[in-house]
Amino acid sequence: MPEPPLLAVKDVASTVRGHTIFSNASFTVNEGDIIALRARSGAGKSTLLKCLSHLGLYQGTVLFRGKTPKAIGVPTFRTLVTYVPQRPSLLPGTPRDLVRQLGTFRARASSSENSELDFARMLGVARKWGLDDALWDRPWNQVSGGEAQRIALAIGFGCNTAEVLLLDEPTSALDTGSALTVEETMVNEVKRPGATLKAIVWITHSDEQAVRVATRYLKLTANGIQEESSVSPSRLSMVGNGNGHSDLHSERPVH
Repeated sequence: MPEPPLLAVKDVASTVRGHTIFSNASFTVNEGDIIALRARSGAGKSTLLKCLSHLGLYQGTVLFRGKTPKAIGVPTFRTLVTYVPQRPSLLPGTPRDLVRQLGTFRARASSSENSELDFARMLGVARKWGLDDALWDRPWNQVSGGEAQRIALAIGFGCNTAEVLLLDEPTSALDTGSALTVEETMVNEVKRPGATLKAIVWITHSDEQAVRVATRYLKLTANGIQEESSVSPSRLSMVGNGNGHSDLHSERPVH
């Protein structure tokens, strides 16, 4: 009997105040996948990631290695399928406060032998990404957008419990050099033998970034998910939000 996929998404739909944002979203995530998730603005990309991590209400089915979030336990599921928000500056307190809070969750504690080792990992990757240690004790609303994005990603990455990371435009506020450094870290970790992190679903509006990091390309529409065979950043054709997205060589629905 074949092993179930890392993440299986079947007929997922999201409705807000009677308005359907998207429906019939079905696809799988396998070990080694880095999926670039693309769509026009307002199509529900962030909403879909929150559904995948069981942070939002949805219809349909999301399975991690063949099990539902409730069968695994929702807190534990969220440590295995972890959502990293685009705007962590909306969080209360400081980044260090968030780390302390995460350390109190039973699911985090049971997944890590030593929370201090986790924080050392967070500090290490943050330093690699050019972040000063003092930022960990600065309120989120006093940290720049680019710094907040890198700290939030360092926390999600550094906890070292996620097998699937769901990244919501994690480098949108970064300069090109900083973005490339983050990309290299994430891609290399997925490729590293024995790594906890097995796959990434990565929202990006940059065709160039999609080509650099992704092994697969998915497009979210109101009626489901289409798998794109390739992205060509040299041929701009306005996919849907006026930002000059590239031509997609072919598209097919994912069932």
